[in-house]
Amino acid sequence: MPLPAPELSKGFALYEVTKFFHLAAGLVWLGGMTTVLWAVRPAAVALLEPPLRIPLLTAIMSRFFQAVALCIALLLVTGGLMLSGVDMKIAPKGWHAMLGLGLLMCVVFGHLYFVPFRRLQRANSLADWPTAANQLKQIHTLVLTNFALGWLAVAAVVIWR
Repeated sequence: MPLPAPELSKGFALYEVTKFFHLAAGLVWLGGMTTVLWAVRPAAVALLEPPLRIPLLTAIMSRFFQAVALCIALLLVTGGLMLSGVDMKIAPKGWHAMLGLGLLMCVVFGHLYFVPFRRLQRANSLADWPTAANQLKQIHTLVLTNFALGWLAVAAVVIWR
């Protein structure tokens, strides 16, 4: 006679749903950075002159950054919920690394959004293409930084147990 399937407690199911939304938010953020870094930006640079490229990239980033803000909120809430029941003194080192790297990513994004992106929007509205191009370079560097930090966080939580 087969053994009955174990019942899932409500706490376990809630944890799994929370973890799903945490992972989904991270995937959207990392996937969006991948798309912008290796598909959208290079194609726009190759095909469009600044008067067309800069407004396009500004509009794309404006929409993407709205999604990133939602992802950050989800990551902070879900991460906080998952860690709330854990004694961090005995938590895997990878969790600590992921937490630190994730918070650093949030700070980098906050700077990216409130400094160079705001300057980009202003330069774009004034058709000041040289200033806008300089802001895009800064944004590119910060997105590359967050891309690397994001993958380090993933590697830490998966590998460093």
